[in-house]
Amino acid sequence: MQLTTDGNRTYLAAIDGTFGSEIDYAMLQKIYSNPKGNKEERRYSPGECCGTIKGAVCGNPDEKHISTSFIERQNLTVRMGMRRFTRLTNGFSKKIENHIHALGLHYMYYNFARIHKTLRVTPAMQTGIADHVWTLEEIAKLAE
Repeated sequence: MQLTTDGNRTYLAAIDGTFGSEIDYAMLQKIYSNPKGNKEERRYSPGECCGTIKGAVCGNPDEKHISTSFIERQNLTVRMGMRRFTRLTNGFSKKIENHIHALGLHYMYYNFARIHKTLRVTPAMQTGIADHVWTLEEIAKLAE
C-alpha cells in the first residue's frame, strides 16, 4: 500500500504507530504564494499554489503516485454532502457520537444508495458487495 500526506508533521508518528515500516509512505508539501487582496478577501483563502515538494518518508513510494488529489476530492465530497464539516455553520455536532453516526450514514448512502454518473451504478454494486441500489428505508432499518 502507498500513502501520501501533506506536510503536517503530526502524521509522521500516526503513520509509524499504525503501519511501522510496512508501508510506502510519501509526503507532498505544497508551496503557496502570499494571498492577494485586502485583509477581508485574504481571510479564508490561501495564496495560489506555486509548487510542490515531494519526498519519500519510508518504504519505496512510486513517484508518479505521490498525490493528495484523491483525498482532497473525498474531503470536498464530505464537506458538500454534510454541512457539519464546513466551517462557520451551525450544523456542527457537539457530541462525537452524533458526528460518527452522521459520517456513517453519509458513507452508507454514498456507497450503497447513490448511483454515480461515471459508474452508472453504486460503488458497492461496482465492486460486487451489493446486488441492488439500496433505499433509504433499507439503510434506516440497519440502525434498528
